[in-house]
Amino acid sequence: MKTIARLLPSRPRRALTTACLGLVGITALSGVMSGPLSAGSPRTTVAELNSELRTGYQIGAGDKLRITVFDEPNLTNDYVVNESGAVAIPLIDEVPANQLTTSQFAGKIAEKLKSGGYVLTPKVAVEILKHRPFYILGEVAKPGEYPYTGDLTLAQAVATAGGYTARADTHSIKIQRRADDQPTLVKLDAPLRIAPGDTIIIKEAFF
Repeated sequence: MKTIARLLPSRPRRALTTACLGLVGITALSGVMSGPLSAGSPRTTVAELNSELRTGYQIGAGDKLRITVFDEPNLTNDYVVNESGAVAIPLIDEVPANQLTTSQFAGKIAEKLKSGGYVLTPKVAVEILKHRPFYILGEVAKPGEYPYTGDLTLAQAVATAGGYTARADTHSIKIQRRADDQPTLVKLDAPLRIAPGDTIIIKEAFF
């Protein structure tokens, strides 16, 4: 008995093969396109991001500080942290401040003043006068740079930028901290605290 394949003319058989391969290709492409658009993005959690802020505020480039050296009026002044994360102070030149708390930075200044012989028993206090800004991009009414205020939350940051657009994904965002090389994806399962210098990216929702 002749097989069905032998009964088929050669041209329709090739067409059938091509159609089958095309169907497989379309199915595979459909699977790729239906996957999450951010599948390759590093991920973190709200809890992890919030925990980074529990150790105290860390100084960074763009912060404006009030440095008080008690009984030394010539050293007491307002200073801005430069792009390299340091502060230029008279007598002791630049002092690294990046990712230090205010108390840690005050200790560094006191140590340099004492080791240089400028002040025998230095007492130093550091206060944040103005935080570096945060940035919010993507699906908000007014994306851009905004001044940071203490204990800022994501909800407050979005409100500052005029609220979500109608296309916004309100269930997850991307966020990049100054110490990170690239944005990370975070699912919004709890209130998220924003740090100075954060770049928030509100993604478009795909329905």
